[in-house]
Amino acid sequence: MTERSPWEDDDISALRDLARSFCEKEIKPNTEKFIEQHHVDRDLWLKAGELGLLCMSIPEQYGGGGGTFAHEAVLIEEQAGVADSSWGVSLHNGIVAHYLLAYGSEEQKSTWLPKMASGEVVGAIAMTEPGTGSDLQNVKTRAIRDGDDYVIDGSKTFITNGGQADLIIVVAKTDSSEGAKGISLILVESSRQGFRRGRVLDKIGQRGQDTSELFFDGVRVPTSNLLGEQEGQGFIQLMQQLPQERLIIAVASVAGMEKAVSETIAYTKEREAFGRPVFSFQNTKFKLAEAATEARIARVFVDDCIVKHIDGKLDIPTVAMAKWWTSDRAMAVADECLQLFGGYGYMNEYPIARLWADNRVQKIYAGTNEIMKEIIARTL
Repeated sequence: MTERSPWEDDDISALRDLARSFCEKEIKPNTEKFIEQHHVDRDLWLKAGELGLLCMSIPEQYGGGGGTFAHEAVLIEEQAGVADSSWGVSLHNGIVAHYLLAYGSEEQKSTWLPKMASGEVVGAIAMTEPGTGSDLQNVKTRAIRDGDDYVIDGSKTFITNGGQADLIIVVAKTDSSEGAKGISLILVESSRQGFRRGRVLDKIGQRGQDTSELFFDGVRVPTSNLLGEQEGQGFIQLMQQLPQERLIIAVASVAGMEKAVSETIAYTKEREAFGRPVFSFQNTKFKLAEAATEARIARVFVDDCIVKHIDGKLDIPTVAMAKWWTSDRAMAVADECLQLFGGYGYMNEYPIARLWADNRVQKIYAGTNEIMKEIIARTL
């Protein structure tokens, strides 16, 4: 970024320095290792917890930092600054913890949030199924009540943090006769009998992220693991929390655009063709001028969304606009930047290649961009 965002004050800037130092020291040197093993080291979570980089927007009474979404945005941006997509911290911090904060009982919050803040517990949320993507109201996973327990059967796929998660929020049908009204969210500890992890999925990007299949074969959990005061609230809970998830993607997309542009400017100024720097050619300058402009426009839009979100004024259609447009433009910018690297742009050893592959999924998860346009169109 060329200047400080309107949501960034001195406290946030100090956090940025800490987050940048952490990412440079703990993530950047281990990028290849994380990609090779398809997960980050468990110690990374504990080190982040010690520094206060986990659950920063969760109240201090539950072990969090007592901050706002601005604190989470800084870590997302600095993680993008080292071109990392392996660490599923934005989901842990900005999504899973906030489901617990918003809907958890006092016992659930006091039990799990401090452990998530320390890094002892890694969180995940299991929505997507092999046959159900954006159509959440038609999930097949069942949670049938049996006395004081739920018995959960089903399978989930594409689950971020799935390989390491200790606590999983499972989207399940507690009433099969209902559509959206039959959905509930239930906490499942990975230590429960009948729970098992499938393979870590082989993806074209985000290869260091332990995105996994999860299976629930007669998993018993107490009815007190229900998230919310009564069954059937799951779909509403999802709809209330998805906007923050979509804003997280917009923040990551903008940070990715800025990283792609800065990497490409540096490369084209160093790389020579026909006896002069690649940057000196008019085509290069024009392409980078366009990319820098797109990144700036996206930054201004997302900064405005962050300010509105912190004030509780960000509406669903606007965040849908932010999610689809920034993820779409991030991919376009990454593609143009990759082209300027020539053949080296296609090599994984160059950050631009990974940025290109890692960015692609932003147009798909948290609701596809086609779903985003449907949400926007309903308000026109």
